[in-house]
Parts: sequence; C-alpha cells; structure tokens
Amino acid sequence: MLEKQNAECVGNYVVTPLIKSTNAGVAASVSIRRGMYDRIFRFAPHFACDAQAVQYALAQGRSMVLQGQLG
Repeated sequence: MLEKQNAECVGNYVVTPLIKSTNAGVAASVSIRRGMYDRIFRFAPHFACDAQAVQYALAQGRSMVLQGQLG
C-alpha cells in the first residue's frame, strides 16, 4: 500500500487514504486513527487513477467519522 500525504484531522481522528495499484485498476483503502490505534477499511470499487482513489477514500473516511460509524 502506498500512503499519500493527504491525511486530515476529522474531530479526534486522523483519516489517511491508502492506495494500491492492481491489475483491475487502483484500489482504495482508508486508515482511521485515534491515539495509538487505527482501523483500516478496504473498498470494493477500483479506480482509473490515484487521485480518484484518494478522493474516494477520504470522502468515505470523513463520512464514517462524522456519522459515528466507528464505535
């Protein structure tokens, strides 16, 4: 996985998009960290480019944090 410099703080969490090139395209994941612990979520869609994957992962991570879906 390639970690981008696009981490952002959302409340008490740090949301970091993770991408990986595959045969099917670019796969997106997101790390949501609070303190020393983080959770990694992988997403099913594949994307044509890195930028699309990063945008999708950040949007999904923000949404999970803001909607309280982590706990």
